[in-house]
Amino acid sequence: MGGASRSDLSPRGGGAREGKHFPGKVSRGAAASGPSAAGSGPAMSHLRAAVARGLRRSGGRAARPAGQSRKGASPRGGTSAPVPAPPPAQHLFSDPSEIEALRGNLLAWYDKSKRDLPWRTLAATEPDADRRAYAVWVSEIMLQQTQVATVIDYYNRWMQKWPTLQALAQASLEEVNELWAGLGYYSRGKRLQEAARKVVTELGGQMPKTAEELQKLLPGVGRYTAGAIASISYGQATGVVDGNVIRVLCRLRCIGADSSSPAVVDRLWDMANALVDRSHPGDFNQALMELGATVCVPKAPLCGECPVKQHCRARRRVEKELAFASQKLFGKPAPVPDVEDCGFGDCPLCPPATEPWDSSLGVTNFPRKAAKKQPRVERTATCVLGRRGCHGALEYLIVQRPSSGLLAGLWEFPSLALAQGLQEEQQREVLADHLQACTGRPVAAGDLRFVGEVIHVFSHIHQTYVVYSLPLEGDVTLDPAVSPSRWVTEEEFHTSAVSTAMKKDPAAVQLWALLCFLQVLKACEKQRGKDSGPGKGSKRKRGAKPQGASSTRPGTQLSLRAFLQAPMSL
Repeated sequence: MGGASRSDLSPRGGGAREGKHFPGKVSRGAAASGPSAAGSGPAMSHLRAAVARGLRRSGGRAARPAGQSRKGASPRGGTSAPVPAPPPAQHLFSDPSEIEALRGNLLAWYDKSKRDLPWRTLAATEPDADRRAYAVWVSEIMLQQTQVATVIDYYNRWMQKWPTLQALAQASLEEVNELWAGLGYYSRGKRLQEAARKVVTELGGQMPKTAEELQKLLPGVGRYTAGAIASISYGQATGVVDGNVIRVLCRLRCIGADSSSPAVVDRLWDMANALVDRSHPGDFNQALMELGATVCVPKAPLCGECPVKQHCRARRRVEKELAFASQKLFGKPAPVPDVEDCGFGDCPLCPPATEPWDSSLGVTNFPRKAAKKQPRVERTATCVLGRRGCHGALEYLIVQRPSSGLLAGLWEFPSLALAQGLQEEQQREVLADHLQACTGRPVAAGDLRFVGEVIHVFSHIHQTYVVYSLPLEGDVTLDPAVSPSRWVTEEEFHTSAVSTAMKKDPAAVQLWALLCFLQVLKACEKQRGKDSGPGKGSKRKRGAKPQGASSTRPGTQLSLRAFLQAPMSL
């Protein structure tokens, strides 16, 4: 997960790095009392000046070793890969005194300003290292692509239900999906449970203790998550790189190249491993993430409150640009560039020449990201099959998705992916054929009533559900070998996301995919409520349909009630 983006990723653990767990730690006061600003000795200044002169003479590239040709060929005619030049000093933390000062300032700020979060409390109070690691692990998985405020309630309920790895290993996937409903990215919960079972059945119930072993042995644990667990729970001096850390480091060292590119990510990991405090790695990593989550935010960062602003070269760049603009305004000559400034040749960490400095952005010129890839467009035909149940209530047929792929193992109405370019009549025909194959009874395309369309945007898919309805008589159950299925009432449909209801009826269906579907529908219902008719003091727009008018043209967004009730006239 290194480099994965987080909406509001926070630090995770608490006192798992205290002396009672890791004896022999040095006092933080000693680290915090280091120099408050970066220092450069005369020898270092001469060295940087010499490097700068060499770069200027060579057109911005490091001088070639003697006897090596321009393209990297050896004197004997063989070929070898060119050795990339190290980035200029502006992009590095090369001064030990500055590193020590940054560590001390950041840890002192974190002690005073960290947020009170449940996973930190557990990590601070849990004496067992494996249970501590489990608590951190669960929080890290939940916080992927999910805001802290959303995660807190889910985390508390999860840890109350499954306080240990052993408890989670005994849970069913249905129970995991039940509790996970609403967090999105459902495969995270599935992989978390799979990894818990592996620890219990294959590793003797003992968590791996290092970042390398965690990443190697546990499914769903990437480089970032492994580093977070190892540093917070076991005190391993290893860095972490997530979206918040990327932003902080890029600003501290004016890294303007695409922060998602492998070369830049590798540099950031090297930097994080060099900076991490050896005595308090967990707290330092959390402090760096906390800084990115609360102060060094993507937009409108609170630079005045930053505990490491004296080390921030993006801030220094802003000050220089303002000074340059002021001198230019008054007709004064441009200042002589600092030898530490980058810009020599094709620096792999500087912004590309096609993206010049934007004075309106300030420090938010860093980091730069590549253009976001557009989600692929897909269309799916969905059919709401309805019948009258034994008590006269409307019931709807739902089916379970495959155990792998998007929304694996979740429930939905019978659906079929559509080929691009199909006309409406062709959509009906392929859906009718699909329903006939599933139910084992003839289905005429003309019997399918078009209801409307529902659009849902996943992280990488722009999905349009083309919704039809079909009233049925009698019982219809799909072949379990094809897909598990079940009839549910509207009440079950609405209450299935409530965990207490699921505990009362373990056999009740988990309509997780369907509920995801409904989030869009509810928003549509709210909008349709505004447009359903003229209210007091309002006027209906010219050409608008009166209340109750049918709306079944392609592209129509459905309300929840229209989706569930209007199609059925049994």
